[in-house]
Amino acid sequence: MKYLAKNVLPYPVPSFLWFGLQNPRMHKSVDMLFATAYSYTMTKRGKLIAKALNNPKGLSFQDFQQLLRSASWTFDHQRGSHQIWYSPTGHRLSIQEAHDGKAKGYQVEQFISQFESENKNDDD
Repeated sequence: MKYLAKNVLPYPVPSFLWFGLQNPRMHKSVDMLFATAYSYTMTKRGKLIAKALNNPKGLSFQDFQQLLRSASWTFDHQRGSHQIWYSPTGHRLSIQEAHDGKAKGYQVEQFISQFESENKNDDD
């Protein structure tokens, strides 16, 4: 198991944690170890995308704006409460904050759909 964990984790593991990997009673240490590896290897943008995919209606408006910026979308202008953003390929998205300070779920879903269609060529 030590060999497997060494190949999976992108950084050296402190020696005191190997005891947790070898002792079945210390399974919580193993869970914490992999949770830590996940949190360190995932970028802020990746975390925001995961949050948007899991619950589009629960994303705060500030997080949505940060997600747009990190995905290289550019803010063009604002008229009233509507903000106009453009994707790197020129797709237009109008967003506005809901009354509870969250992003509107359908607008987050529109962004995700456009983001995935623009980035599917990167995965090939």
